[in-house]
Amino acid sequence: MTDKPPHVGLFVTCLVDAFRPGVGWATVKLLQDAGCTIDVPRAQTCCGQPAYNSGDRKDTRDIALSVIEAFEAFDYVVVPSGSCTGMITKHYPALFDAGSAERERAEALAAKTHELVSFLVDVLGVEEVAARFDGSVTYHDSCSGLRELGIREQPRKLLQTVSGLELKEMDDTDACCGFGGTFCVKYPDISNKMVTSKIESAEAAGTDMLLAGDLGCLMNMAGKLKRRGSQMQVRHVAEILAGRTDDPAIGENG
Repeated sequence: MTDKPPHVGLFVTCLVDAFRPGVGWATVKLLQDAGCTIDVPRAQTCCGQPAYNSGDRKDTRDIALSVIEAFEAFDYVVVPSGSCTGMITKHYPALFDAGSAERERAEALAAKTHELVSFLVDVLGVEEVAARFDGSVTYHDSCSGLRELGIREQPRKLLQTVSGLELKEMDDTDACCGFGGTFCVKYPDISNKMVTSKIESAEAAGTDMLLAGDLGCLMNMAGKLKRRGSQMQVRHVAEILAGRTDDPAIGENG
């Protein structure tokens, strides 16, 4: 008798749902290929980052409780975003009083929530993907994924197994792109200088495509590239790993 496949709740994220649903489908394919069963709870909402970053703890707690209720029945919760994963795993528990039932539920959810590529590599032990991409790419390490979750080698490990793909590292790959959620709204001039520096590093790598694991970073960088008239494509790493590159690149359709 075989072991029961992991039952995964997919936290789609607001940005993927609203702007890039193809990332959700790529995530589903990768999880299915890894032997998981997947459900996407219709009751899921935003993870609460905008409210949290703006200091609105009351609404953040209400959102967190909604997310907890929607996902606590699953074996794992998987998120194609380092920042949303970091919100759930690092910040949800601290929203509630120590020893409270809500704190225990938040800690339980945090313990089984994982960023997509980290889940594939670190939890399921996936070592390769069945995908092909004939071209060169460079990879941006998002702040939340790298600094909060320790995600750096995992995407590179899987990218190296994509047939035909050449990975070229840019300088300062770990430098912030300037998005930072509400940061780019509060400090637009600083944000613009940061994304300009990031894009210059990406272009200097001499690749066909810029990849990352956070859609906020990707949309920010894609917007800057488009305004500069660059032909570099921008995609979520899941799209390449799943072999789903039929959709226009990020920024090409608006």
